[in-house]
Amino acid sequence: MSEFTCSIDVPHPGEFIAEELEARGWAQRDLAYILGVPEQSVNTIISGKRGISPEMAKALGDAFDVSPMFFTNLQNAYSMSRAQAPDPAIAKRALFQGAYPVREMIKRGWLVDTDVTLLEAQLMRFFRKNSVNDIPHLAHAAKKKDQSYGEEMPHAQLAWLFRVRQICAEMVVPKYSERKLRQLVDDVFPRYLMDPEEARHVPRALAECGVKFALVETLPKALIDGVCFWEDGNSPVIGMTTRFDRNDNFWFVLRHECEHVLNGDGKGLPEEEVYVDVDLQNEEQGTLPPSELRANRAAANFCVPTEELESFFIRKAPFISERDVLGFSKRIGRHPGIVVGQLQRKLERPEYLNRLKAKIRDHVAGAAVVDGWGNPAPVTL
Repeated sequence: MSEFTCSIDVPHPGEFIAEELEARGWAQRDLAYILGVPEQSVNTIISGKRGISPEMAKALGDAFDVSPMFFTNLQNAYSMSRAQAPDPAIAKRALFQGAYPVREMIKRGWLVDTDVTLLEAQLMRFFRKNSVNDIPHLAHAAKKKDQSYGEEMPHAQLAWLFRVRQICAEMVVPKYSERKLRQLVDDVFPRYLMDPEEARHVPRALAECGVKFALVETLPKALIDGVCFWEDGNSPVIGMTTRFDRNDNFWFVLRHECEHVLNGDGKGLPEEEVYVDVDLQNEEQGTLPPSELRANRAAANFCVPTEELESFFIRKAPFISERDVLGFSKRIGRHPGIVVGQLQRKLERPEYLNRLKAKIRDHVAGAAVVDGWGNPAPVTL
């Protein structure tokens, strides 16, 4: 073996060139003449001090009457054999980021940016598992699909659900009372529907009924509106994203989730099964299970009494003026934006009188546990 052969298994491409020159009876200066380059250029390649560039690979291909890819492949194989092994942490970080939105979770303060070993420990703690291999694709009962998470539920939604669970696990509320919650949604909440600022009472009122409530900003590309699940089968939790900062959407989603709680949807199922409401405004009613249809009907009737809305619609449609909406809203005790939200669905005109809707998130956030919008919730990582 010649002096320039490396101690590793893959030889430098210069070895092949030296052997080929010997077989042809050429000297290095002969090859330099053929290539039209200084002899030193050939010598540095043959001695293993220099690699073969793409241009040189093409020139050598013509000189030896072989494909330039032959020399390119020789050089690539040699370079790869000489490359240092990558940091093992790279593969793990790729695994984590491929499965969950880890970078966004770090940005949101759900995880701390640290070395991969500690990051792995944080993920296990976040998902409540003793091994990364056991981190589940959270089993769930979703409103549109009756399949396991692994087939349907995006990872970003799973991470969001666990964040809601993590936040609410640290809340302390009285024992859940179905009677109090029913009274709240039937008699108290309707009094809040005229003024968006009245939504500030919602977190406290739910807590007094034994319902944990949190606002958690949605993750990118996760279209979650709200979620309802039960801690240990006894304590109901409602999480919302307010991804549409509008009073019509807030009250519809909240009442929808309250209906799940009142009906005990999900109670008695394994702990990690939840009811997820995704993209409520675009759902296809014909594909929904009975529990979701029931929750939608309750939410719609809460926002605008169904009989009142139907009567108004029959009398005024299809040309419903802003003045008509304002008068109707005042009569039934609803903010005009909430009425508009229901009319948009019936008219199939999503932009109809949008200016009448009101922002509501800040009013709720002032009294709720909030995670997102630049501020992580104060919970233990």
